[in-house]
Amino acid sequence: MDDRAEHGGPRVPEQRRPGSPGEPDLRFGVLGPVRAQRGEERLATGSPQQRALLAALLLREGRTATAAELIDALWGEESPPQALAAVRTYASRLRKVLDPGVLVSESGGYAVRGLGEGALDLTVAQEWATESDKARSAGDLSLARESLNRALGLWNGETLAGVPGPYAEAQRVRLEEWRLGLLASRLDMDLEQGCHAEAVSELTALTAAYPLRERFRELLMLALYRSGRQAEALAVYADTRRLLAEELGVDPRPGLRELQRRILQADPELAEPSAAAAEPAVVPVRPAQLPATVPDFTGRSSFVKDLSEVLAGASGPEGGGGTGRVMAVSALAGIGGVGKTTLAVHVAHQARSTFPDGQLYVDLQGAGARAAEPETVLGSFLRALGTADSAIPDSLEERAALYRSVLDGRRVLVLLDNAKDAAQVRPLLPGTEGCAALVTSRVRMVDLAGAHLVDLDVMSPDEALALFTRIVGEERVASERESALDVVAACGFLPLAIRIAASRLAARRTWTVSVLAAKLADERRRLDELQAGDLAVKATFELGYGQLEPAQARAFRLLGLADGPDISLAAAAAVLDLPQDDTEDVLESLVDTSLLDSAAPERYRFHDLVRLYARACAERDEWPPSERQAAMSRLLDFYLATAAGVYAIERPGDRLVNHLERTEYPGLSFTNSAGAVDWLFAEADCLLACVRQSAGGGMLRRAVDLLWVAKDLAESGANSYQYETTAVALRDLAHETGDGRSEARARTALTNALMVSDRFTQADEEARIAILLAREAADLAPCCWVPNDRGIIAFYQGRNDDGERHLQEAIANYRADGNLPGEASALCNLSRIQVKLGRTGSAVELARRGVAIYDQLGLTVRLANGRLALGIALSAADRYGEALEHLSEALRLFQENRQRLWEGSANFRISEAYLASGRPALAAQHAERALALRVIGGEWMRANVLTTLGQALEQIGQTDRARACWSEALNIHEASGAPEVEQVKALLRPAAAA
Repeated sequence: MDDRAEHGGPRVPEQRRPGSPGEPDLRFGVLGPVRAQRGEERLATGSPQQRALLAALLLREGRTATAAELIDALWGEESPPQALAAVRTYASRLRKVLDPGVLVSESGGYAVRGLGEGALDLTVAQEWATESDKARSAGDLSLARESLNRALGLWNGETLAGVPGPYAEAQRVRLEEWRLGLLASRLDMDLEQGCHAEAVSELTALTAAYPLRERFRELLMLALYRSGRQAEALAVYADTRRLLAEELGVDPRPGLRELQRRILQADPELAEPSAAAAEPAVVPVRPAQLPATVPDFTGRSSFVKDLSEVLAGASGPEGGGGTGRVMAVSALAGIGGVGKTTLAVHVAHQARSTFPDGQLYVDLQGAGARAAEPETVLGSFLRALGTADSAIPDSLEERAALYRSVLDGRRVLVLLDNAKDAAQVRPLLPGTEGCAALVTSRVRMVDLAGAHLVDLDVMSPDEALALFTRIVGEERVASERESALDVVAACGFLPLAIRIAASRLAARRTWTVSVLAAKLADERRRLDELQAGDLAVKATFELGYGQLEPAQARAFRLLGLADGPDISLAAAAAVLDLPQDDTEDVLESLVDTSLLDSAAPERYRFHDLVRLYARACAERDEWPPSERQAAMSRLLDFYLATAAGVYAIERPGDRLVNHLERTEYPGLSFTNSAGAVDWLFAEADCLLACVRQSAGGGMLRRAVDLLWVAKDLAESGANSYQYETTAVALRDLAHETGDGRSEARARTALTNALMVSDRFTQADEEARIAILLAREAADLAPCCWVPNDRGIIAFYQGRNDDGERHLQEAIANYRADGNLPGEASALCNLSRIQVKLGRTGSAVELARRGVAIYDQLGLTVRLANGRLALGIALSAADRYGEALEHLSEALRLFQENRQRLWEGSANFRISEAYLASGRPALAAQHAERALALRVIGGEWMRANVLTTLGQALEQIGQTDRARACWSEALNIHEASGAPEVEQVKALLRPAAAA
């Protein structure tokens, strides 16, 4: 059977390889208007009937179509008297246009033959669909989904568009069914990959376009349910049942009814699918030199599976008499305490039956001051393998040669634990097939030829909790699960630390888990708490630190001072006050020792406990002590200078950068906006951590300015909460220290963050105090920005006269400062108020003035805000075509600059415009996108989006789902006391009456 049949696609002509080199390929399209082109040249395919003839031949799999068949395909039972002559004319004209030998005459009919590979878009689509099937069968959903997207992307409108005749109509229906089947398969995979919110938007549009297709309704119900929108999911079923009864007089199919039942019961199996990796089977083994495996070995299943497969490949089939492939070497690297030895011993025990001739083990003491000598180890191994003392040579080379000879023909596993480096390991490796070596080390042995390298990281939270529970006991942990999670998190999910903490608790029956969690909550004492008997996390780290060169040790200490999840190479260079090349060399050397991890190219991070140890070393060993403060000051300067550069490149002409504190250490420079924005969002977590950390020690003013100049992070959605909490901390500290200037600026930044989440009353209070403090400190910058923000707040609160007054003040202050972008912002905001006041002409004019300034300055994100304001004003003036043009451009700019909340807001405004212009299906689709992305204005605006979505759904016949949206919107508005309550109630009343 043709494997394309799985997707129901029709078979197509046999195809050949493209012609001679340099000859443009002839290509055809049927997934849209019928077209032919040679290279980039579009070929004339003639009249609709002539295109119908070409389509019929392309879709006949290279077989000959008789004249009678072609007449029937083009005209059916009502063919004209001269139909045969017309067919011959069409064929003659096509033959002149196409390559020689493509359209051939045969047995009174015609055929298309000898097409190049990929010449027909339908063929390519079928091949991508087949690739998708294979990838999905292999469990690669990402590739399967990508392949289907490629297939679907080949459609260019309606299949066989504009082609007449019964054959074309039948093929059009069949290919459309196939396309919709592919689309359903891709959406099904979207849901399997957790893209629920994104799928809702597309499925909403599809159910509007194909209301009787139950499969799309079923997928929409599942997507809504997995997005936490159970009421809407059930409303989709109610809409479907009513529609099917009215249109077809039937009930929903059993699958849809079953899904409704499962949603009503909140069936846990409807959650995202997950498959746990199977634990390898434990095989009984006989003892050898391997240490005992720990009885409470937990997790690490993927590493166990990976290493077991490598070891199994070193041995031939049992009983087969054949030899295995080349010797296998696996090298496990990781920080001290991560469980390298435990894992290696566990895997080695499981593999013992694969190596019946023995298992050798040695602790090479590579982390200590005196690592084991390879000659001594080889002597021990040779004795264990039965070699007499008198036969063991003296030199390392001779011992290594004899060792390999003794192992020849045997199947032996060698576990080399705690190795110092590859030079120590090389003489100890078996050299023959059937043998294998497992190596553990704190150093990543990239120079160990042929080794299978494994970087062992900390445990997952689930694995860490399971290990803690196995040591402490299920009964004690079950009653204090949250505290247990706090304990393993404080241990940084490091197995050694978890084992120590759990052992301490197990030995103290009067302690509760929460007592231990409280002891570990103090970062300054955490390392001291993590010791029990001869086990101590600090001692493990001390071994690695003691082997560092002076430059490495200094870098280790100073980098540990910086908060944040990781640190970039450029930021690290600022901390160390070194050129980037020198910084990279020392950091990469620390990565090789496993004291530092390379999170990504040119990004580095510490394990949490290693960072605490590094800070302890900095306090103990860094001299003079002032260098610690100097390092953090350089880091703050680097972030402030770079963020100011990003702000300047994003907002040419904006004067805020002229009002910032001066810096001594330089930042990065960017040649384009995309690179600048990439940096800001990549560094968001680290930048905000630096702001929080730098609030004291004479760096408060620079910290506040860094927060303010990075204000885009507050509006991104991804970093809004962190930005707000940081602003609160800086505001409070500035207030406590009596620094009015810093307090005014911190409150200005906080105002922006509060506005994003629609806490307008709180935001206005912060802004009110900020402007008073700024005036008292004669600080012009907040005197410009704060009135602008207060104008926006007044607009959202319906205080239009106040808003107009604040914005006029902002415009005057921006002009006094020579700040054109600020003036444009206030003009656009004033336009929004004019819309509310019904002055649409004035609103359009003000927005156009703002957009003109943005265009003049070449701005991007701010231009998007301006176009958004202009689009809203044009919509209010019933000029929907112009409005959608500006709103769509705003959406594009927000997407390019990763302003997710503003992107959602633009989708909402587009939805409103489509609804007002009578296109409810498109309105529903964009409203769904707004809900998925979230919008500026928090829950209040979300309720407005739900209201608009409900209006669109009602107009496309999904009244039950519309009512579910309005009910949710009403709950939100009633909880906040918003004035829109009555509007939503009015929408619900007709639905209730019906």
